[in-house]
Amino acid sequence: MSRGTVVAKRYARALFDLAREQDAVASTESELKLIADAIEANADVRVFLSAPNITLDKKIALLRGTFGDKVSQIVLNTVSLLVERGRETEIPAVLDAYMSVAGGVLGRADALVTSAKPLTPEQTEEIATRFKAVIGKNVRVIGEVDESLIGGITVRIGDTLYDGSLRGKLSRLSKELQTSL
Repeated sequence: MSRGTVVAKRYARALFDLAREQDAVASTESELKLIADAIEANADVRVFLSAPNITLDKKIALLRGTFGDKVSQIVLNTVSLLVERGRETEIPAVLDAYMSVAGGVLGRADALVTSAKPLTPEQTEEIATRFKAVIGKNVRVIGEVDESLIGGITVRIGDTLYDGSLRGKLSRLSKELQTSL
């Protein structure tokens, strides 16, 4: 386990504990995602936050000015603390770790579902229902499109990959044919 992963898990666990005390687990996740996505989408912000020649006060002022009215104080304080300690690159990892911690405690698992075409709400609900029966937890489906799958879907829950894609089936068939020849 890398040092960054350990750090992200510590911050995520502390944030989760605070969020649970305030009965704001779900909103904290969405607020942290808002900040992580904004930083991830804007290279100038990433450079600004990691620049050693910019004072910490200016970095914190940017965060408070941009997100102060959009996120709770605990999320803003956590992100500010990461920036203060030079760990601004860990914000996406903290989000991932937070989602994992929250899911584990709340009996929920995230399923990254990749399909060749966007899923309909009915398909999303069907996938969540079927995988709930398989893993025994509520499943939150996170959809992603990859046209190279040709058809079908892949579902990743934690470290487990369920491959029901046409590309995967063709690959397995090809390997089977090669070993039988």
